[in-house]
Amino acid sequence: MGTIIVGGLLFIVLSLAVRSIVSAKKSGKSGCGGDCSRCKGCR
Repeated sequence: MGTIIVGGLLFIVLSLAVRSIVSAKKSGKSGCGGDCSRCKGCR
């Protein structure tokens, strides 16, 4: 029973994290936003 509860909570947390990442990506707030002059990972 405890495993099911912990698994459910973990699933909810991961779902919210993915949802947050996707919404940030759609609004252009993640990473360098396509502007490689400001992004340290593009070089």
